[in-house]
Amino acid sequence: MGIFDDAVPGGNISKPIMIALGALLVGKLLGAGGSQADPATQQANPQANPQTGDGGLLGGLGGLLGKLTEAGQGDTVDSWVQPGQNKPIAPGNLNDALGSKTISDLARQAGISEQELLNQLSNVLPGVVDKLTPRGQLPTQEQIATLFRS
Repeated sequence: MGIFDDAVPGGNISKPIMIALGALLVGKLLGAGGSQADPATQQANPQANPQTGDGGLLGGLGGLLGKLTEAGQGDTVDSWVQPGQNKPIAPGNLNDALGSKTISDLARQAGISEQELLNQLSNVLPGVVDKLTPRGQLPTQEQIATLFRS
């Protein structure tokens, strides 16, 4: 896919992980046909109620980072957003923060196992968040969504 390839170790994000990132960051299932009748795609205003549905992740990047911070990963999240070295996140910590339902849904959408999803997301998420926040500020949902449009 190429959008974030320079943001991750090894320089390549697989299509399944791009699908999962799209669902996490813009509430959009990517792939066959683009927008589908997925609950995340039905949320027109992601700030309206970020605590509904898919583990509260409908708030996009801010909702994702909020979930991680609430789960005790605030220092790690800060290292991704702020300039400097990105701290890693363990797959288990990512699972604890996002919740099993969210992980299960994302893995199903991406077409990979839950463990593979967690392993890959824990590898790419620090670099992707770092790239999305070059000046230490969160981009708008619209700015993120344009990165996932083909």
